[in-house]
Amino acid sequence: MDVRHRDIPDVVVIGAGLAGLACALDLSRAGRRVVLLEASPTVGGRMRTDRRDGFRLDRGFQVFNTSYPQVKRRLDLRRLRLRPFTPGLVAHSDTGPVRLADPTRRPDWAGSLVPGRVLPARDLAALAALTARDALLPAGVLKRRPDRSTSAALVRAGVSAPTVDRILRPFLAGVFLEDRLETSARFFHLVWRSMVRGSLCLPADGIGAVPAQLAEGLPDGVLRRETAVREITPSGVLLADGGEVPAAAVVVATDAATAARLLPGLSVPDGRTVTTYHHTASRAPLAEPTLVVDGSGAVLNTCVLTEVAPTYAPRGAVLVSTSVLGADRPGAGDTVLRRLGELYGTDTSDWQQVGVHTVEGALPVMRPPWPLSRTTRFGPGRYVCGDHRATGSVQGALASGARAAREVLTDLARG
Repeated sequence: MDVRHRDIPDVVVIGAGLAGLACALDLSRAGRRVVLLEASPTVGGRMRTDRRDGFRLDRGFQVFNTSYPQVKRRLDLRRLRLRPFTPGLVAHSDTGPVRLADPTRRPDWAGSLVPGRVLPARDLAALAALTARDALLPAGVLKRRPDRSTSAALVRAGVSAPTVDRILRPFLAGVFLEDRLETSARFFHLVWRSMVRGSLCLPADGIGAVPAQLAEGLPDGVLRRETAVREITPSGVLLADGGEVPAAAVVVATDAATAARLLPGLSVPDGRTVTTYHHTASRAPLAEPTLVVDGSGAVLNTCVLTEVAPTYAPRGAVLVSTSVLGADRPGAGDTVLRRLGELYGTDTSDWQQVGVHTVEGALPVMRPPWPLSRTTRFGPGRYVCGDHRATGSVQGALASGARAAREVLTDLARG
């Protein structure tokens, strides 16, 4: 090899979120010279944890699902020191709070599943059948089903409108970041399957520990933080500081809006926006690691995160995190605080806000028919990956990054 070309990378990956990290890892392990450029000081994209006054504040309401195939393949779960949520929820509706849980994991909550006590017998049977099918059928079968909206899928499954409106809509609104249940049913079935087969948890050090662990696997010199890209050129990339990085292949692994800017002509879906408010309280308003969902729609969900992972706050402190649809706006914090008082049945006048974060494009809009995976090839030597190219999930982002690496390797081998 010409000595002058030894340090020129084969591939530049733009963006060190989950997709970019997976892509760079797979390319490096395949023996390719890779440079991973990240504009910010930390990796993770939208999956980050801020530190403030001893609190760990995840950006957006985050949960970590242990059942995803990409997660099992790439991460050492023991090192993450995962702390589980209750395998169930408390749903507040105009008729009061309702507790529901997986009776195989929380037998003490099984009474809520007595027919007629919380849900009609017909709805319990319909949900049981849906859950069994999604848990037991091969994932490939679920992926090949005709697509429709989640709302239509629940009707087809035989779940009544009152049960959807009281329980499922408030819960799934927090999963999809939309309350019309217009999201792809294929995605819904895969998410439902993952919840049944896995556990919803938080890493003790915050959700940012997930991308941080992935980044640890990169060879020295691959990751370059605080290196923003201005544009993609015929020979590689032009950096914001005027420098250039040449490469035969460029992979754009950013959020959808940035990808569209860097790759003119790229079609990207709209995004869903969510805002999360973090409050500290003198005592836990709910002494259990349970997600509370709000049927009124005033908030999506709320949880006492220090009941899940005490490490999210200084010793003895309480952290409550609450998410709402859309961006923050003047007076919204006060409205949220009043609603939290109603949901938890407590006085919140002395609660202090320790952080608020709006995540624009937190999830792609995934209306049916939604392709669960699509090629990352955009043009000769140009690729794009991310959850907007697959599904709005940790699994989707990692799988899209892995697909980009496979397609790059195939194309480079062809010369």
